[in-house]
This record gives sequence, C-alpha cells and structure tokens, in this order.
Amino acid sequence: MKKFLSLLALVLLFNLNTANAQKNFNVNGIEVPRTLEFKGKSMSLNGVGQRSKFFTDLYVQALYLSKYSQDAAQILDSQTEMAITLHITSDLVSSKKLSKALEKGMLKSVGDEGILIFSKELKELEYLLTTEVTKKGDLFELTFNPQDESLWITKNGTYKGQIKGLEFKKAFYGIWLSENPVDKDLKDELLGK
Repeated sequence: MKKFLSLLALVLLFNLNTANAQKNFNVNGIEVPRTLEFKGKSMSLNGVGQRSKFFTDLYVQALYLSKYSQDAAQILDSQTEMAITLHITSDLVSSKKLSKALEKGMLKSVGDEGILIFSKELKELEYLLTTEVTKKGDLFELTFNPQDESLWITKNGTYKGQIKGLEFKKAFYGIWLSENPVDKDLKDELLGK
C-alpha cells in the first residue's frame, strides 16, 4: 500500500509540474502566457513568432483568440475579443520607430487609398505609443474589445487608451494577417501553421 501511495503521489506531482510548465511558452527567452484575460474573458494563444529585420530580432509577437483559428480572413472579420502582444526584444525599437513601422505595415496591408481612411486613427496610435520611451523588455497588448468596437492599447500592464472602429481593427490586425502581411512567415506562425 505504501508503494502504491508513493507512486500515486509521484504521478500527481509530475502532473502538477507539467501543468505549471504549460502555463507559459518560451520563445527566444521570452515567456509568452498560454492565456490572456480581458474584461473577464479568457483568450487562448493561437500562435507566436519572432519579428526580425536585417538579421535583428525586434519583438516576439503572439496572437490570442477566443476560439482557435487558422483562417486569417475569419480572424480579421471576427467581432470577438482578440489580442496581439508585442514583447520588445531589441534596443533598436523606439516609440517613434514602432509607430512608423506599424503605419508602414498598415500601408502595405490596405494600400494607398486605404491608409488615407485611417489617418485620424494612425495619429491616435502614434500618440498613444509615443507618450513615453519604448525600450527592450517592454510589453504592448493591443486588444480588440467587441463591446465598444475599439482597440485597447496597454503597455507593461498600464492602459494607455483606445482607438474606436471595427474597420480600423481589421486594418490594424491586417498588418500581420492580411493578404499582404509585413512578414509571411510570422503570419503563418500566428496562425499556428
């Protein structure tokens, strides 16, 4: 009986350690949580990848959805909670550079005509991203709230503001998930492919 109880305790301990180990996912030294909470709703990690440019790792990015999907068009059109996180991994990423890179990504995604539609929202985004210095180790959460159809921006857990508009959300997430993403490999990683 003692052997059975010892074996049972060992199995339970192993399962507990395995469950704790699976709460986070490690990407190049960055701990990415498997779930994200927003206004009482839980979102699960859909995919994660590293954004690099000219052999420099810029940020680890994760996509969280309320329901797993590999369909980029469906994700962009969805009116449910979703979030993109950016874990800054390089000192080369400043507030201004991040803002301009996101604007360029939207331009690539929606084209010259489309970008004009979102000029007001892009100015709001630039303001919210540049209110303080961005540095290596910072974490941005860019969460879509379907209740008021707005994109909520938080930095290191502090709410910075929100930008209204379902169409803006589609264009913004399109930076990574559209037919013309900034990085096709990263798109596949975010979609869990």
